[in-house]
Amino acid sequence: MKKRLLILGGTTEATQLATQAAKMPDLEVISSLAGRTQQPINPAGTVRSGGFGGVEGLVHYLQDQQIDLVIDATHPFAAQISWNAAIAVDRSSIPRLSIVRPAWKSEPHWIEVESNEAAAAILPDLAQRIFLTIGRQELSTFAHLTELWFLMRMIDPPETAIPPGKVLLARAPFSVEQERAWMQEYEIQAIVSKNSGGDATVSKLIAARELKLPVVMVQRPPMPDGEQVSEVQSALDWINQQL
Repeated sequence: MKKRLLILGGTTEATQLATQAAKMPDLEVISSLAGRTQQPINPAGTVRSGGFGGVEGLVHYLQDQQIDLVIDATHPFAAQISWNAAIAVDRSSIPRLSIVRPAWKSEPHWIEVESNEAAAAILPDLAQRIFLTIGRQELSTFAHLTELWFLMRMIDPPETAIPPGKVLLARAPFSVEQERAWMQEYEIQAIVSKNSGGDATVSKLIAARELKLPVVMVQRPPMPDGEQVSEVQSALDWINQQL
């Protein structure tokens, strides 16, 4: 009997993990995506899309699908699913591992804040033209800042109220040259980013450093305790130990 691994995904690490884990002969891989991206990059193995219905729904899914292992490889800011998963696997007595990519290290020109609301509060005194690189889910937090102008980058078009400016539809990774060109073309004076970590979008921080632009950096939300690794290979080693 193959063991069944549920990967809570949507990240580069999750896709890489599914590709490698699917090659293991004693393992069946199921990847779960939140369903927020219209054209996701589907990983290897079975893919399901959409929420579980909270902790109770996830407990039911784990039991119904006879899941043996869970790896949380969600985005560092996807706190709700991580907390739900921690509670659900504890109730179901299923081993859980989290892949947590290292956060970007603070730089002198950063202004670190605890939330998007805190970022929005300081922008009027900081700049008039802002590069908003937080995705599309929380754009409404900045919609009231009608006296400012925003360059808003995301994969899919926004579905909520947005502040004045331009929507730029693009998928990472981006080169430093491309990031610098956008910042110069749109006369950007400050950047708002979430501390996602990783290499896919770090180029914007390098370009901002070169152009001496302030970066308002939203810090990560608290995550549940549990066994963690920072890279895919370590997660594969963990799977082998469980098998």
